[in-house]
Amino acid sequence: MKKFLEPLSKNNPIIVQTLGVCSALAVTAQLKPAVVMAAAVTVVCAFSNLIISLIRNTIPPRIRIVVQLVVVSFFVILVDQFLQAYLYETSKMLSVFVGLIITNCIIMGRLEAFALSHKPLPSFLDGLFNGLGYGLVLVAVGVVREVLGQGTLWGYPVLSDKFYTLGYMNNGLMVLPPMALILVGSLIWIKNARQS
Repeated sequence: MKKFLEPLSKNNPIIVQTLGVCSALAVTAQLKPAVVMAAAVTVVCAFSNLIISLIRNTIPPRIRIVVQLVVVSFFVILVDQFLQAYLYETSKMLSVFVGLIITNCIIMGRLEAFALSHKPLPSFLDGLFNGLGYGLVLVAVGVVREVLGQGTLWGYPVLSDKFYTLGYMNNGLMVLPPMALILVGSLIWIKNARQS
C-alpha cells in the first residue's frame, strides 16, 4: 500500500515527474474547475488502468497504444457527457481540456508502466492514487490563485472586508496563466529543495 501512496507526495506526477503540467496551468484559476478536472483525470486514470489490466494478455504489442487510446477515449467521453449533463457551466469553463485528457501523459504513462504488467486491483489503485496526486496539486494551486486573485473560494467571498479597508487589493496576476506556472514551478522547487 505504501507504494500506491507515493504519487501523493514522494513521486507526485506533477511536482516530481513533471507530467500533466499543461492542464494544471490551464484550469487552476479557480478551485471549482480544478477540482472537477482532478476528479475527471482520477476517474479516467483509475478505470483505464483497470480495463487495460483486465485485457492486457489479449492486446497485441503492435497495437497496444491504439487500444489504450480507445479505452481512455471511452472514459473521457463518459466524463465529458456527465459534465455537460450535470455541471454544464463548469464543463464550459474546462472547454477543450477535458477532451485533452485522452493524451494526458500521466494516464498514458501509467497504462504503459503499470497496467500492462500488473493485475487489475493493483492497476486500479495505481491509477486512482496517481490521479489523486495530480488532483492534489491542482487543488492547492487553485486555492491559492482564487483566494489571492479574487478573494473567493468556490465562488464565495472568504476575505473579510477588513482586509480591503486596510488597503488589500486582489492580485490580478494570480488569475493569469503565468502565475499558475510560477506556483507549480515553486512547488517543484520546494520539493527538490526538501529532498536535497
